[in-house]
Amino acid sequence: MFVDTAAWVAAADAADAAGSAVRKARDQWLSDGGVLTTTDYVIDETLTTIRFRLGLDAAEAWWLTIDGSARLRIESIDEARRERALSLFFRYRDKRFSFTDCCSFVLMRELQIRRALTLDHHFRQAGFEVIP
Repeated sequence: MFVDTAAWVAAADAADAAGSAVRKARDQWLSDGGVLTTTDYVIDETLTTIRFRLGLDAAEAWWLTIDGSARLRIESIDEARRERALSLFFRYRDKRFSFTDCCSFVLMRELQIRRALTLDHHFRQAGFEVIP
């Protein structure tokens, strides 16, 4: 299952109303033996968002929780993936996909990942199953 910024942030923020559902879905996936996948771009967005929303200590705590986890696969957006993402970004003029979303979509299609742990409706618009 792919994990997007919105899910990481909701799970990290105890005051976020959706955080409980996100944590429950994540924990169920992991207890069923699943592996989480994300990108370096999503990590960048998440660290920045948590820092500005919850503070630098919270961002550091989140990072220390995921850093080196055997159950998390962090994929890099290399030049080839970036080029494919740019193509998507400029093709869908009727959608408000972020460039990071497009990078995520490219990676998910490449790795044949159908599920996204996210609160971002753009993943559903792009044809993925959205959890929770």
